Amino acid sequence: MTLTLATLIPGLLLLVLGVPLLLNHAGYAAMLKSFPRSTAAAYLFFGAGAAWFLYGIWHLSPADFGEYRVYLFIGFAAVAVLAFKCVPDFLAVRGLATLILMGAMPLLDAGFMNFAHAQINLYKLAVYLAIAAAIWLGAQPWRLRDFLAWLFARPNRSRGIGGMLAGYGLLLSIVAFTY
Repeated sequence: MTLTLATLIPGLLLLVLGVPLLLNHAGYAAMLKSFPRSTAAAYLFFGAGAAWFLYGIWHLSPADFGEYRVYLFIGFAAVAVLAFKCVPDFLAVRGLATLILMGAMPLLDAGFMNFAHAQINLYKLAVYLAIAAAIWLGAQPWRLRDFLAWLFARPNRSRGIGGMLAGYGLLLSIVAFTY
């Protein structure tokens, strides 16, 4: 992945998240409020996260327990399938956290040991904040429900957060073309 693409992806994602909040779109707010406990979102996000994780397990090198990859694959596949039956609450949030964590590696690999550009830290900041949020929400997924309730308690909050996300996304999208 190129550095331009690694900076553009978080920028565009922040724009997609921030602009509807900034515009106070009612349908978007309703979708966000229902997201944590949504069964369809759980199948989509947790299914995609589990598939990506299992793909990574299957392609482990011998230095990374690759000799045991079949056992690891079967074990983690069983855990993923049983999660839908045993812990269905907030599974969409856990799936989103998994996708963020799996997606962070290729994004950060693009800028690894690149000290030539100072603006590289702008996209790394966004990725590291997403990693911290994903770890926190993966362990305590109900916190997203609480945050969304707080966010939409007053219309100005959602507009302010949306403006910050959209502004930072626009900044990253512009910075992506300066390398």
